[in-house]
Amino acid sequence: MTENRKVEGLVGSVSGSSGEGWEKQFDLLVLGAGSAAFAGAIRARDLGARVAIVERKTLGGTCVNRGCIPSKNLLRAAELAGAALHEGFPGIRVRGELVDYGAVVQQKRDLVADLRKMKYEDLLAEYGIDLIQGHARFRSALEVEVDAEVYTADRFLVATGGRPLIPPIPGLSEAPYLTSSGALELEKVAPRLVVIGGGYIGVELAQMFARFGSRVTIIEMLPRIIANHEPEQSAELARHLEAEGIVIRTGMMVVGVRRDGAGVVVRARGEGREEEFRADSMLVAAGIMPNTDDLGADAAGVALDARGAIVVDEEMRTSVPHIYAAGDCTTVGPALVTTAAHTAAIAVQNALNGTARKVDLRAVPSAIFTDPQVASVGMREEEARARGFKVRAEVVPLSLVPKALAIRDTRGLVKMIVEEETQRILGVHMVAPLAADLIHEATLAVRFGLTAQDLVDTIHVYPTLSEALKLVAQAFTRDVAKLSCCAE
Repeated sequence: MTENRKVEGLVGSVSGSSGEGWEKQFDLLVLGAGSAAFAGAIRARDLGARVAIVERKTLGGTCVNRGCIPSKNLLRAAELAGAALHEGFPGIRVRGELVDYGAVVQQKRDLVADLRKMKYEDLLAEYGIDLIQGHARFRSALEVEVDAEVYTADRFLVATGGRPLIPPIPGLSEAPYLTSSGALELEKVAPRLVVIGGGYIGVELAQMFARFGSRVTIIEMLPRIIANHEPEQSAELARHLEAEGIVIRTGMMVVGVRRDGAGVVVRARGEGREEEFRADSMLVAAGIMPNTDDLGADAAGVALDARGAIVVDEEMRTSVPHIYAAGDCTTVGPALVTTAAHTAAIAVQNALNGTARKVDLRAVPSAIFTDPQVASVGMREEEARARGFKVRAEVVPLSLVPKALAIRDTRGLVKMIVEEETQRILGVHMVAPLAADLIHEATLAVRFGLTAQDLVDTIHVYPTLSEALKLVAQAFTRDVAKLSCCAE
């Protein structure tokens, strides 16, 4: 197969295989050392290329150090701490008691260190990837300068990732605030916490700190939290967060922040009203921005968009033919670790083998790891209609799923969108316990063009939460509230 073809030589190469300076010449030079960078570097080594990674900080990027791994670890701890919130079985008392938050944070640090070594540091020697430590900046389209040393390569992969976006809020720079990175390192839980932003990072960390004992307020400028999801998902999640005591203020723009002793005061305005929120700590969760501001893109001729993201085509090629890019630093989304690694592997295959493989992100599952979880794949209903599809949508609450009744946890719902004429599944959107795991059956359905009837005809294990997908598929032809167990 093309993916396994070895690099035997590159047309128009700038580096040689011997001679003076050979140790600074590579087939592929990767800028960054996160998930996209390592996925690309490993693929390049599989193809027989000589590869180096350049990184100025810690290996592993956002995912293992500041994102996926530490946040999901602490979210699980918070779930256990908040277990008593969902006592569902008469005769059983659940105690979720936080006794030492410092110990919780320390086990998280230990886990991160172990995974960083196992999944990143150890792989350098395993695959024969060179590591160049320092800040990389293009000096030209063929040269990268790293702390006064110059390196050349036949091809480049830029995978510098992203960082928390800090909005231009008056007074913010003078007031103490946290981003998602710093929030995961706190050794004490703030009694009162204001979260600016109701996207996936904001709601995950809001619930986490609420379950660890904070009184949390979320301020979101859009009309609803997780606004890039279906309205049903947003309303369902908001209902459960508010049931846990989290205050949600939507449609409000933060217009000012000021220090208040050791804490902060956040001023927000919306719908003709203005409110002040006092807190001991403030978390800014307003999104991410690409790490390209000190890349030397101009010197290389690499085009950036208005956000500073690297403009790439469907093959992950930048405006410079031999420079490719992948991950959160590019215009290709969504900003997920999975898409970052996937697009990086495609970019390297195209760069080294001269293939023209295009990125296809029509069936990318995503999840928000609140409790209950939120998961989606494919098109939203509004998006499908905007693209010209005639669609039908059905929503089934988890209270109609026998397994949810059996485990006494009926929080959530499943929404399916199908093309009206063909019944082809265009999108599935869920709120449910373990929704991040359940979404994969729907992902295959969207990717391979399955119909609602295909899911109806598929025998599911009974009782399981995944049966919710079969039930919502059945809802297009019958009232599922009037079905016996396993009925088709």
